Amino acid sequence: MAGLFDYEFQLEKINQHKPPLQKLDKVIEWEIFRIPIEEALYVKPKAPGGRPSYDKLMMFKIIILQKYYNLSDEQTEFQIKDRLSFMQFLGLQIGDNVPDEKTIWLFKEQLKEKKLSKVLFKLFSSQLIDNGVVAREGSMVDASFVDVPRQRNSREDNKTIKDGNIPESFTENKAKLCQKDTDARWMTKSNERHYGYKNHVNADAKTKLITKFSVSSAAPHDSTELETLVDEDDNILYADSAYRSAKIETYLESKQCKSHVHIKGYRGNPLDIQQKLTNSIKSKIRARVEHVFGYMTNSMHDALHMTSIGIQRIESNIGFLNLTYNLFRYEQLVRLQKVKMM
Repeated sequence: MAGLFDYEFQLEKINQHKPPLQKLDKVIEWEIFRIPIEEALYVKPKAPGGRPSYDKLMMFKIIILQKYYNLSDEQTEFQIKDRLSFMQFLGLQIGDNVPDEKTIWLFKEQLKEKKLSKVLFKLFSSQLIDNGVVAREGSMVDASFVDVPRQRNSREDNKTIKDGNIPESFTENKAKLCQKDTDARWMTKSNERHYGYKNHVNADAKTKLITKFSVSSAAPHDSTELETLVDEDDNILYADSAYRSAKIETYLESKQCKSHVHIKGYRGNPLDIQQKLTNSIKSKIRARVEHVFGYMTNSMHDALHMTSIGIQRIESNIGFLNLTYNLFRYEQLVRLQKVKMM
């Protein structure tokens, strides 16, 4: 028979292993997110009584937990009920009501409608900048594919979608249209086929914290989002040769941002020894942006593969993905004493 203090003893044993969520909980001031969430999602009660809604800050922490472990809504509900460390992170006790998968899905839909992922991302990144956590010694830009479930469409339907239109057969059946992603696109890179979107990021060269991001389908070239990612706050830019063009160099000059973009070689005009050496020096810094996507793939359980469809849901999910990365990266920097706690 379980004793009165067995729950506390078990939690103490779990916390001796220093679970990621408990380490995060020690350094993040979660209350900074409460006001923007509650203000955006406020709904005037229709009548007194009824079951009280779940605390919105707790629901937000569920989204962070879900993004870090890359869980479906169904698995999120189950894992919260099953794991004491998850319950502790959310401030729940055994016997407390846990939001079911439909409640979690609805909360994410509300966040999407209010575009809160970008609002909350900017809120936290602004705090990092204002408190001097972001070094501002250089910026790195890059993009990564975000793969989503592949659609099984006819060639005619795919051609219509590629032309920017919705096939007539989709509009005739609303249920079918809800299951179709007309925003995702195909792209081949390094002989690998990708279907979905791209997560374009601007990351601080020293801390590897993401300061800006944008979302596109998988089809556009990485460089098309550069003007969205780089502005007058960026003083030095590191990027691979995909971002090298006369237009981009002119844009960077207009923003007084020094270009450390890799020099590109061409057929009949290869790079000389000095240019190769320059690129090699730049690579030592530029390559750090790959660590951002590596963390999302490895530590965040293949988080760059998503099950959502449609640009609006993907934008929201990528926003929370980047925010979750920043939260855990900040915790890591504090733990390693690279920065002071805010």
